Amino acid sequence: MPNMSMTKNPMPAQEADVRKNNFLEVTFGYTAETAIDEAKRCLNCKHRPCISGCPVKIHIPDFIAKVAEGDFEAAYQIIQKTSSLPAVCGRVCPQETQCEQKCVRGIKGEPVAIGRLERFVADWHNAGSCDLPVKAEPNGHKVAVIGSGPAGLTCAGDLAKRGYSVTVFEALHLAGGVLVYGIPEFRLPKAIVQKEIDNLIALGVKIETNMVIGRVLSIDELMKEYAFEAVFVGSGAGLPRFMNIPGENLKSVFSANEFLTRVNLMKAYKNDSRTPVLHTKKVAVVGGGNVAMDAARCAKRLGAEEVYIVYRRSEKELPARAEEVEHAKEEGIIFKFLTNPTEILEGENGMVRGMTCVEMELGEPDASGRRRPVEKADSAFELECDCVIMALGTSPNPLIKNTTAGLETQKWGGIIVDEHGLTSREGVYAGGDAVTGAATVILAMGAGKTAAEAIDHYLREKYSF
Repeated sequence: MPNMSMTKNPMPAQEADVRKNNFLEVTFGYTAETAIDEAKRCLNCKHRPCISGCPVKIHIPDFIAKVAEGDFEAAYQIIQKTSSLPAVCGRVCPQETQCEQKCVRGIKGEPVAIGRLERFVADWHNAGSCDLPVKAEPNGHKVAVIGSGPAGLTCAGDLAKRGYSVTVFEALHLAGGVLVYGIPEFRLPKAIVQKEIDNLIALGVKIETNMVIGRVLSIDELMKEYAFEAVFVGSGAGLPRFMNIPGENLKSVFSANEFLTRVNLMKAYKNDSRTPVLHTKKVAVVGGGNVAMDAARCAKRLGAEEVYIVYRRSEKELPARAEEVEHAKEEGIIFKFLTNPTEILEGENGMVRGMTCVEMELGEPDASGRRRPVEKADSAFELECDCVIMALGTSPNPLIKNTTAGLETQKWGGIIVDEHGLTSREGVYAGGDAVTGAATVILAMGAGKTAAEAIDHYLREKYSF
């Protein structure tokens, strides 16, 4: 029997008063019974609009139909044909603005919980299957991938499935990119990321860590001296932005990148961590995206008594996922909307003692289509805090641009590519945040997938194999 409920099956989760004191995953995931019930809400529409909303084109109705039948392994096999990171995507993709936004059930009620079902299927497979992916027959050709974030891992996985010898070069000591240094443990457990990486290694993907391309080796050296026939640049956007206001150089001012890297990659929340982080009492996080929510919720878990999100637009304009905003509010994060910092104030020993802020109001829409915030006259006030975290977005590190002759970039640093991910250099492709600036995991994966297909086409034409 189809399930014609107008609402999704709720996602079980830790109580807010409990979870704000630990770094364990917030949500528990569906049970098999709940997953089957939710899957039966799918109408298996003839035109399948949900697929058009997925950047990696998962065959959504097909995998959901298998869940409804209780054949979870078959559902997983359908997903993994197009997605290299299903357990990750099921947790961090903004399904509400992608596949679920296109779901017909969402017209008169809530859409099918596609993301929750994807997570269930991937977790079920990972918990019960000991079988590793089977390597494809080698085709004798080599591709280098720079960066082991979602774009790089997706590109590497898709090429390995086609028989290429793929080596991923990662600047940090662990593979995973933003999945390990940026997204907190309570949203994306690192064991899950490692499992996805292990699957890629089983496909034959080689991963070289502590390899800063542009310092240890250049792209030219990879292609000329190491005989890589194509290169994919998926190095992300790790260069933080600041407001350039007085006080940003004080001791207890962080970029969100540094703060989250210390907490997530270096495990600064553990008592025996070799990379400690300040445990302050009143934290102000400037910004309104998912990174700002992650930083604020980490600060709360590190013991801060008051944590503020300071955002210059209204709640309606918040770019963060609705679920992340809801979780932050439940955990006691205080939102200061229509507020903009103008100065960070110095206290004892070069530490922060507060911020001078002004109230804002929304004016005419800007180039992004959002109403531009305008400062209210005579509205300055002081917000008491002892730590400030700047979560204002990131841009690509200029290292690869500066060490690769003929690689054209935007003024702000993004690598210029065509619709297939091809850069201005023959055989060099790019995708993800290195091209677009900071965006979502799934969009980066889509770019990696597009580039893998283009690289395959390019090399097959060039070498006639």
